[in-house]
Amino acid sequence: MTRIDDSKPFLPVNIAVLTVSDSRTLEDDKSGRTLAEMIAADGHTVAHREIVRDEIAAITACLRTHIADAAVDVVISTGGTGVTGRDVTPEAFKQVLEKEIEGFGEMFRWLSYQKIGTSTMQSRAIGGVAGGTYLFALPGSPSACRDGWQDILRHQLDSRLRPCNLVELMPRLMEHLKGD
Repeated sequence: MTRIDDSKPFLPVNIAVLTVSDSRTLEDDKSGRTLAEMIAADGHTVAHREIVRDEIAAITACLRTHIADAAVDVVISTGGTGVTGRDVTPEAFKQVLEKEIEGFGEMFRWLSYQKIGTSTMQSRAIGGVAGGTYLFALPGSPSACRDGWQDILRHQLDSRLRPCNLVELMPRLMEHLKGD
């Protein structure tokens, strides 16, 4: 079972929050605000918070900007993970991901199933790594953001979590680029 090892230091990470929406503004973006508040409350830094349109080119451009920014360790998006015609977040993520973390989407849907039943099959939550940056896409409701953060990401982004966590892997995410 996982546990917090209080003998280890907590290492805050810098997280960009990206809301994918054609209709939201920063003022009425409940999901992005929910994520940002939880991230800050857990001791991490909200490096950026922004809205991007439900368009693959706009989403990939935004992701690439954050991936290239050494001040961003993680990008968490909310919105655009459903099955309607405008829901293109997973497609955009797949264009930039170097490695997918399949377990993130699987775990999100497993946890979500316990709360909303079979409707969770409509979620295409996805996670992965690109350019040494973790990328996670959550559905666009505050409830889904709470589930994704409180039940998965806050634990995996806590450097004290044992037996392992994503933070301790950060220094090794780019090792494939080092020469022999």
